[in-house]
Amino acid sequence: MSSRIVKSLTVAAFAATLAACSSVPLDESQTGTGTTDGLSQGAASGQVMDPFNPQSPLAQQRSVYFEFDSYVVPDQYRNVVEMHSNYLANNGQQRVRIEGHADARGGSEYNLALGQRRSEAVASMMRLSGVNPSQIETISFGKERPRAMGNTEADYAENRRADIMYQR
Repeated sequence: MSSRIVKSLTVAAFAATLAACSSVPLDESQTGTGTTDGLSQGAASGQVMDPFNPQSPLAQQRSVYFEFDSYVVPDQYRNVVEMHSNYLANNGQQRVRIEGHADARGGSEYNLALGQRRSEAVASMMRLSGVNPSQIETISFGKERPRAMGNTEADYAENRRADIMYQR
């Protein structure tokens, strides 16, 4: 009877493995990441993946924006973090500094801590994607380096971010 259970479990595990494989999209345009060869979005379409080339997606998409009082990376920015992570994992000599920012609301100490949590959230996603921790530095500027100078909700939203900055 125990060999019958082992056989049943083996068959079930095999079936589960096949089912998991069949759910993987075959068309890369459905995945949202556009990866084909372990590089990053844009590489498959012939785009140069160089963070210092202004035409590269790595240079054009460096900011991850956050909701008010949050340091959870929103789903819509996971592709950006994955794209940079893929590049960094394939270019072990390259280093980045992730700069966390906050909007003007709240005290300086609170915003410095929030900016640090935002930069650490992006760094953590990168490490989980295979980037060597020695390639990543995190820092917070809190509300001290705003991108937008106004006091509207749009201005605040523009300042709640983490920027991925490549080191030469």
